[in-house]
Amino acid sequence: MKHIKSKIIFTVFLTTFLPFLLGIYALDGVAPSLEDLISAEQIAALHEGETPSAVQFGSPLPQLVPQNEFLRQRMEAMRLDLGPSVIVEVLDLYKKPASATMTGWTDDEQARLYNNLIAISSLAGVQYLSPSRNTMRTLYESSFVVDGPSSKKPVADPVFSQPPAELRLYTRQKDLTFGDNTYQYEFFAEPGLFIITQKNLTALTVGIFTAVGRNNLRSTVAVLDAGEYILVYAAAMVKAAALPRMRDRVSNSFTSRTKAGIQWFNQQADKAFANAD
Repeated sequence: MKHIKSKIIFTVFLTTFLPFLLGIYALDGVAPSLEDLISAEQIAALHEGETPSAVQFGSPLPQLVPQNEFLRQRMEAMRLDLGPSVIVEVLDLYKKPASATMTGWTDDEQARLYNNLIAISSLAGVQYLSPSRNTMRTLYESSFVVDGPSSKKPVADPVFSQPPAELRLYTRQKDLTFGDNTYQYEFFAEPGLFIITQKNLTALTVGIFTAVGRNNLRSTVAVLDAGEYILVYAAAMVKAAALPRMRDRVSNSFTSRTKAGIQWFNQQADKAFANAD
């Protein structure tokens, strides 16, 4: 009877607490390895310089989300809230410079990286490859934080000595494809993990057509500490217009923009680690 009771307690631990522990930093503060987060095939592709990606239509489910419980919960909550018709996902790998801590980012590294990632103004001028034009195109002509969802008054990018667990900002960003729009950004900080989400508070239009209605976009950039690497997961969930040509345009546009988000992260990470001294 005692043996059965111990077995039940152990089973409860495995099913209740182990998934949570696997979703965060190891208890000794050492970052998980890439093998803990993604498949061997994905790791091999990343090391070869590829960026594994997936584009799905209909009633899609995310396919490339790394093995992190908090991130997976956030992605599932967004999916259920939005009911997207298109999901675009991309994985990328950032190799930390030699000056960085390789067992897991330090408090100082974490704070510098976080402040660079909430610097909304740094998104101005970021470029991406436009598939329709086959040329580089600027993503945001201007990008700045505003003091409320209905405000046009710019405020400075915030700076924190220690990343808060959650942060919400409102922004105004002039997009050369979708015009001048207001967005809500949310930032989540967990041990070894930052998540950035973006929701459009105004409709994204192309000429006279509404490509994405208000509140119908959820973009995500998640960065996961993996020792000598940082794993980057970028995704866009969109409830897009039903017109086939518009759907294809939205899909192509957000695939390129998702990759642009990764390029932007790489620039911001370079700055964060360059200021290590």
